[in-house]
Amino acid sequence: MKLVTAIIKPFKLDDVREALAEVGVQGITVTEVKGFGRQKGHTELYRGAEYVVDFLPKIKLEVAVTDDLLERVIEAIQASARTGKIGDGKIFVSPLAQVIRIRTGELDGDAL
Repeated sequence: MKLVTAIIKPFKLDDVREALAEVGVQGITVTEVKGFGRQKGHTELYRGAEYVVDFLPKIKLEVAVTDDLLERVIEAIQASARTGKIGDGKIFVSPLAQVIRIRTGELDGDAL
């Protein structure tokens, strides 16, 4: 099992959610986050004053998947989140040692 964490642009959330549903993902966790990468933020103008926005709004998705679904999930996120411009985001894949469904006590793949 793997935990797929993706940082994407906020306006791409619906596209990514639909793409994940199409490949069989039944649940995701979504968090609104702020950060920066190579973009290094940008400057904005507000009431005539220029200021630097260091941290840009992003969406963090977390998806626990079985190993056989992993590649399809990665491809779905990449295809649906890509705009071709800087700041499209990143995908991180981590091993998942154990999953337990609290309600039933099911373990690992059954709990997903």
